[in-house]
Amino acid sequence: MAASLPPAVNELTAQLAKMPGVGRKSALRMALYLLMTDREEVKALARAVLDVKDKVKVCSRCGFLSDVDPCDICTDPKRDGALLCVVESPGDVIALEKGALFHGRYHVLGGAIAPLDGVGPEDLRIRELIDRLEPEGVREVIVATNPTPEGEQTALYLARLLEKRDVRVSRIARGVPVGSDLEHADDLTLARALEGRSTL
Repeated sequence: MAASLPPAVNELTAQLAKMPGVGRKSALRMALYLLMTDREEVKALARAVLDVKDKVKVCSRCGFLSDVDPCDICTDPKRDGALLCVVESPGDVIALEKGALFHGRYHVLGGAIAPLDGVGPEDLRIRELIDRLEPEGVREVIVATNPTPEGEQTALYLARLLEKRDVRVSRIARGVPVGSDLEHADDLTLARALEGRSTL
């Protein structure tokens, strides 16, 4: 069936299927939807995609997404700079911010240690994390990596790395289900995980 579609539809489907969580069938549904949608709406979508690529940057300090550098979270004077929450991705920051659960600052690693995928500590923003501790007066690092094997390995690596520094290292509690991602957890679960954090 898909082979008889015009090449442009097949190409759009293939591009959409590259997105995380989008399978071939969903990608084809999206492609057909866009084909039947008003041209102005499709142009607006295309502009929005290009605007994201052109205007959004990664904060040089924390690694979160922003249109200014440093980002609004890093420059907010109401935030407790002594508390630094380490997460894997910008989506994790969004999840924690959604419920206004955490009032410190963040550090986005850009992933987790995954040797089978060829991702080592040197591929993450760990050096940048270390470089922030003393100048920013960080007293506690809350490791909020996902409760997956890779996230746990990253948490243990950070705990060992930071144990010789004058900083408390804690881990969010197990309120987040094992095998799940922070960005999929509800506000109450995240609040309990933050409140029940433990020293690593």
